[in-house]
Amino acid sequence: MERTISGMMGKGSVNHNTRAFTAKNVDKERSRYNVEFCHSDIKEVYHNLFDEALERYNAKQKRSDRKIDDYYEKIRRGKQEKLFYEVIFQIGNKDDMNVQSNEGQLAKDILCEFMEQFQKRNPNLYVFSSHLHMDEQTPHIHIDFVPFIRNSKRGLDTRVSLKGALSEQGFKGGTRGMTEWNEWIEAEKQELSKVMGRHGVQWKQLGTHNKHLSVLDFEKQERQKEVAELEQTISGSKEELSDILHQQIAAGQETEQIRKEGEAIRQEVSELSATNLLLKEQTETLAEDKEKLLSENEKLEKQQKKIHQELNRMVQSKEVMERNIHAYDEDVKWQLAEPGALMSAKAYRDKKALPLVEKLKEVVKNLTIKCVQLTEQSRKLTAKMDGQQKQISRLTDKVMEQSDTIDRLQEKASDFGRLERHLGREQVQSIVERSKALEQAEKANKRPKRAFEMSR
Repeated sequence: MERTISGMMGKGSVNHNTRAFTAKNVDKERSRYNVEFCHSDIKEVYHNLFDEALERYNAKQKRSDRKIDDYYEKIRRGKQEKLFYEVIFQIGNKDDMNVQSNEGQLAKDILCEFMEQFQKRNPNLYVFSSHLHMDEQTPHIHIDFVPFIRNSKRGLDTRVSLKGALSEQGFKGGTRGMTEWNEWIEAEKQELSKVMGRHGVQWKQLGTHNKHLSVLDFEKQERQKEVAELEQTISGSKEELSDILHQQIAAGQETEQIRKEGEAIRQEVSELSATNLLLKEQTETLAEDKEKLLSENEKLEKQQKKIHQELNRMVQSKEVMERNIHAYDEDVKWQLAEPGALMSAKAYRDKKALPLVEKLKEVVKNLTIKCVQLTEQSRKLTAKMDGQQKQISRLTDKVMEQSDTIDRLQEKASDFGRLERHLGREQVQSIVERSKALEQAEKANKRPKRAFEMSR
């Protein structure tokens, strides 16, 4: 079989190649059949390729304003070279090499084999991202690379240069129609045709006046002819076209109005979601605080119960003492005995009076200690219960505030429901989705463009 070969410079959208975002012509169901050969961070690639050369360059500069702080940023902001270049190769077209056919699988195998030796054939083109897509109509491969040269006489001794990189690989160019790039593309197409030959596919070269014109460029010329014919066909339909344009303008104005309404709804929904999340977090915190307070209150109740029991025991002891006070008056062991006939005053004091006094002092001391302990414990528990009562009061106020906020949110939710009933749920949902899409697009435009990669 014979098939054409397409080779052209791509736009260099790494996010598209990695499917970080998906275009309309991509079938997401087949994206799992794509092949990622490599994907590295382009900034890390620049550090690895040029940091040593940058250090040598800056060391030679006597003026600080000629030093380069970041080579990546210098190339990104400059106009002489691009940060990286992309080439796209494709075999056949959607009719003879469709991804859903056996020929499409054959094209995938050929392109994978072609990619195996690409870096070896092109030592001056550092490939940091390469992907084969099977989720569009025809299998094709995107190859993103940083072209560089060594031993440069100006600027960094190792620096970015597409012309220089291809020249060092033997592609000199020299004419407008046959530049270094065109020579290199033709050489790579020859390599691809060799791989095709090993799989039984011959290179079908289109007969055109420019033998170096790529298939995709040829197709562009054909499309231009078709456009010219169409322009002649619709030349008599200007009034119809004008009506269509007026309708488009009106539709655009209506879309803008819907977008503004959607933005207002999106803002309202965003505020409701944020407030709801905050309320949820605060409610969880209140629930935890409530559990802690209940646990501490339970402990305090137990301690208070023990104190009441102890006080009851003391009261009972006092009552027992009062009921049996006569025992202390009459019991011999609490009475001071009469002195013996021959007992001296000193002996009476040491053997009778002092032991009884010591015994009474011990009883008084134990009762005093117990009373002090119970009084201090009662004071602490009273203070702690007062603090708990204040905290419970604060939490009660906070719960009431949360209840008021929830009431307001419920009122807003009711307003949102009225809006749905007025416009229709599908219309409101459509407005919200369009608003989200616009917001994501605005965020994407604000973010600096980067090329993302993964290590090989």
